Amino acid sequence: MTMSAAANVGKRAKNGHGSPAQIPGVTLAESLRQQLEGAIAAGHLEPGSRLDEQEIAQRFGVSRTPVREAFRLMAANNLVELRGRQGATVRAIKAEALIEMFQVMAELEGLCARLAARRVSQVWRDEISEIHQRLVAAGETGNIDVFYDINQEFHEAIYEASRNAFLADQTRKLRNQVAAYRRRVTRMPNRIADTVREHEAVMEAILAHDPERAHSSMRDHVNLLGDNLLDFLAAFK
Repeated sequence: MTMSAAANVGKRAKNGHGSPAQIPGVTLAESLRQQLEGAIAAGHLEPGSRLDEQEIAQRFGVSRTPVREAFRLMAANNLVELRGRQGATVRAIKAEALIEMFQVMAELEGLCARLAARRVSQVWRDEISEIHQRLVAAGETGNIDVFYDINQEFHEAIYEASRNAFLADQTRKLRNQVAAYRRRVTRMPNRIADTVREHEAVMEAILAHDPERAHSSMRDHVNLLGDNLLDFLAAFK
């Protein structure tokens, strides 16, 4: 993955800026971290990809110092590995550890859905419904990249609807670590149709204020179970 593509991802990130210097009140290193982590979370920086310090510095018009600091911040979040003279690479995760991470992720997202079912406001009800409709439309086009981005929006909306900032933050951190692999799951045969159906079940439970059903629907949606697990392990190899 080139940094050109990563920069484009950064422009689509939540802050909406293409240059780290344009984000008010945020250091260059922190802004670089946000944009690079956004690229990883979107699955545009694959596990094992090398992050070229000089190229990133040139692209964003900064010195290497904030780039190195951004790498250190990302390493602290377990998103990259620092390998001395070899520089930084996007962290690759072994299959066994990844399955365990998906299990924890499923419980965290399930808790987000549970709390959302109890606390969702009308604003977030409308937001979740609108995102789901866009997801359905994207699924019909078969554009996996657009579908994946909207899929992330749906999950993010549920994090916010839970009204638990700490839980949302911890869930995002783990999501970012497994993001590239979640993208691989999306590319599995029939996964788009399954995702739309599973999201609808989660949404209906939240809008019906049914915490137990919301939790179990989201947990089953995120976790790798049965044939999905076998298919994922085959693709992982």
